Amino acid sequence: MDKLDAIRGRLEQELPALLERHRVPGAVVAVAAGDEVAAVAAGVLNLDTGVTTTTDSVFQIGSITKVWTATLVMQLVDEGLVDLDAPIRRYLPDLRLGDEAAAAVITVRQLLSHTAGFEGDLFTDTGPGDDAVEKFVDSLGDTAQLFPPGELFSYNNAGYVVLGRLVEVLRGKNYEDCLREHLGAPLGLTHFSTSAVDAIRFRAAIGHVEPGPGEDLVAAPVWSMLRSNGPAGSSLAMTAGDLLTFARMHLKGGTWDGTQVLSAESTAAMPQRQVGVPPLGIMGDAWGLGWELFDSPGGQVYGHDGNTIGQAAYLRLVPGHDLAVTLLTNGGDTMTLYADVIPGLLRELAGIDVSLPPRPPAEPEPFAADRYLGTYASTAADLVVSQDDEGKVWLEQRPKGTAAEMGSGLRAELVLLEGDTLILREAQEGIHLPLVFLGDDGTGRAQYVHSGRATRRAG
Repeated sequence: MDKLDAIRGRLEQELPALLERHRVPGAVVAVAAGDEVAAVAAGVLNLDTGVTTTTDSVFQIGSITKVWTATLVMQLVDEGLVDLDAPIRRYLPDLRLGDEAAAAVITVRQLLSHTAGFEGDLFTDTGPGDDAVEKFVDSLGDTAQLFPPGELFSYNNAGYVVLGRLVEVLRGKNYEDCLREHLGAPLGLTHFSTSAVDAIRFRAAIGHVEPGPGEDLVAAPVWSMLRSNGPAGSSLAMTAGDLLTFARMHLKGGTWDGTQVLSAESTAAMPQRQVGVPPLGIMGDAWGLGWELFDSPGGQVYGHDGNTIGQAAYLRLVPGHDLAVTLLTNGGDTMTLYADVIPGLLRELAGIDVSLPPRPPAEPEPFAADRYLGTYASTAADLVVSQDDEGKVWLEQRPKGTAAEMGSGLRAELVLLEGDTLILREAQEGIHLPLVFLGDDGTGRAQYVHSGRATRRAG
């Protein structure tokens, strides 16, 4: 406890200056070591109102919600209602995708581990009703298959909405009610909201965005994303303390306050490696059943990150030390704030070193670009890799459809990081995005560009 007290005192002194340095309006850092918890808040929840951030403020956790969805699915496994290696069609017989052969064989396990292979960055607005998830899944009939199921990792938001629909069908209630009844209630969560209507009861953060590159942050135009994407992480919000309660339940073998929320077997299975992730450096090294896995010589580390409209959340668990840490934020350069806070806490409390996001070399080496040049296309955007007369290689991102309404695209120089990995020379929103080029289209050119999502070469 003395160590946590010292950490709390240090964070109270250092966090305000870190927020100012990284232009983060407000944040909460919380640590759970065994049964002891320390939390520190700084900044404001909304630049327009000036409401201060406190440790009982609720922030959206974004895609960390996927681990909650995975936990709901694993509860169904515990009850004998779901077989991880059964085709999802056993439970959702009306599921249709663009590739009928793939749709017939995709398994629950592949959906949980992001290896189902169909396009995942789909944000279809199906309305605010209780049938939003059902309607979303019904809209997937023409969704393209990028690769055969099980072949590759490709982060898949839509796949987690399908899992959310699985939960709805087998529980006979909407996804949000399943969250509240099967996780919120047994965990005794007190500041836990599934929508803006719910969050307004609490001291709630709003996200902040840049109107243009380098411009001052402003409050996001909306509080949350679409209800249809709820199981993937569009709106779930809570305090750092409630998020750590969920993490501590996993660290305790699925038990909380005398209740077996999830079986010990399923709790142990979720952070087991299912698939490797291309060497990006901005995601885990592998994926389990919901959990993102981080290679560390000091011991097992797993967790998940999440982003919504102007909010970002980070969660790390170290089971060998009964340790969980989280950072909740509402805009600005959150990745650099994470790098300044979370790795140091893991090192101090568990002797764990985790990798930091990669940076481009100060003097990049020349490289042959022919393998990488061309257009890679998805429903959300075209990624165009080109080379100018001076030999510089450029990435142009051209958003399409709903994505075009949410962002203005990108043009940035790429330099060689290592092997088949190129990286943005200039940071975008605090991140030098790496791109891994994979496969062969039959002519020696890369078949995919991978940024966490696999995007296939057009044509």
